[in-house]
Parts: sequence; C-alpha cells; structure tokens
Amino acid sequence: MDKRQCLQCHEPITGRSDKRFCGDKCRNIYNNQQRREHKRNVYKVNKRLLHNYSILKKLNPNYKTNVSRKKLEDAAFSFTYITSIYHTEAGKTYYFVYDQGYIRLENGWCILVRRRE
Repeated sequence: MDKRQCLQCHEPITGRSDKRFCGDKCRNIYNNQQRREHKRNVYKVNKRLLHNYSILKKLNPNYKTNVSRKKLEDAAFSFTYITSIYHTEAGKTYYFVYDQGYIRLENGWCILVRRRE
C-alpha cells in the first residue's frame, strides 16, 4: 500500500512514485512559502547592508576621513555586514560596503574611504 503524503496538506498521494504534492494548489502554496522565507532572509541582510552604507556615506562625504570606531558603533554600524574585502600589497585589509569602505586601525580609529571607479 502506498503511504506517501502531500508535503503541504498531508493528504495521501496517488500517482507517480516521485510525486510530492496532491495537486497544483498544494504545490504552489508550499513553494510560495519556501520563497517567502528565503526573501525574508535576503531582505534582512540587504536592509543591514544599506544601513551600513548610509552610515559610511554620511560620515565620509569626501574620499577619505578618519572616524573613531565608537562613533561608528554609536551610529549602529555593524562590522559583520560587508560586501567585499580588499587586501593591499602592504598587508592592509579594507572592508567595503559597495563603494564605501574602511580600514580598522589599532588605536580605536577607522579610516573611511570611497572606492573610485
């Protein structure tokens, strides 16, 4: 006896052995829920990146500025969310959020930079 169940409504499934849903309605509901959860996670990360970008852009109106790490933290900047890392030949590491970036200094300060294209 076939005991397969629909992934959405858990009703018994009949038909092909690889069938996972009882019909198109359940398949669409299930897949839409999966995409919604994925989009929610992407939205959260993009929101955080845009927040970080706006902080860097506001504090760095020119192409290079010194700012204390505390000032960035007070503005709710998250050092976790970046879009790229650039290593120089001199061994320095720049962290970028799109075209706005920073390098951390040992004395509690950061140098904010803007990538010129």
